[in-house]
Amino acid sequence: MSGLHGIGEIAERLRRSTVLVHAGGRGSGSGVIWSSDGTIITNAHVARGTQISLQLWDGHDFPATVASRDPHRDLAVLRIDATNLPSALVADSSQVRPGELAIAIGNPLGFIGALTTGVIHAVGPLRGLSSQSWVQSHVRLAPGNSGGPLADARGGVIGINTMVAGRLALAIPSNVVRDFLSSDPSDAWLGVTVHPVRIPQPNAAGCSGRTFGLVLIEVELRSPAACASLLPGDILLGTEQKAFTSLDDMQQALEGSGSRLLRLEFLRGDYTRVRRVTVRLGVQNASRSFAAA
Repeated sequence: MSGLHGIGEIAERLRRSTVLVHAGGRGSGSGVIWSSDGTIITNAHVARGTQISLQLWDGHDFPATVASRDPHRDLAVLRIDATNLPSALVADSSQVRPGELAIAIGNPLGFIGALTTGVIHAVGPLRGLSSQSWVQSHVRLAPGNSGGPLADARGGVIGINTMVAGRLALAIPSNVVRDFLSSDPSDAWLGVTVHPVRIPQPNAAGCSGRTFGLVLIEVELRSPAACASLLPGDILLGTEQKAFTSLDDMQQALEGSGSRLLRLEFLRGDYTRVRRVTVRLGVQNASRSFAAA
């Protein structure tokens, strides 16, 4: 296969464009040097916390700042004070076809610059996982690969590795990253990890007819959700204006920029009644001023 020629050289170039991301005590992930002036792309779920640092392939460490973060697309832009960095070659993800070679580089389980290869399975949405498009491949990923590059046989980055679904590795297409970089900044951050569930008691007071909810698996410290007294185990039902029927509905409700208030409905405890809470979005480390009712 001609695409395999020089794969060692290609992998070495990819390693030099891949960074190790440390986010305080939250473990580590990967990132891609998108431009030589210090712009790094990673996953939003990797770039969490207030103290983020990067380690380049040559061992140099840099403190990083979060320039932009979009939990909906699970992307974040980090910036470091450095120039002449070995930036990645970015390819057009719309040209990716099933059966092509896929190369993933990352830092899984503490192994720096680990290489794994496979083939492209498909490009597009995955049933049951919102309407977002993914580069789906048969490569083996592990914790620490998130935020690293998925590349084609020429070493062009076609996606940002993000998660595993069944036997497929999912990467955010490079064209989505380009759109993210060219769009207006968004601070649609609630600070929670959620999972879709069926409502345990759809006959709860005020919950008539609803069957879908988003259970809070994790609530980040000092996040808007934490400052509004939301807790793990709470089930988000929607806003006062619209019930959630998918994860996309929640992300759309969070969209915007600047300080703003959002009124959410949720279930807690024995799920016998719908509660409401006002969340302040767009403010870093907001004070705990809006308690859940």
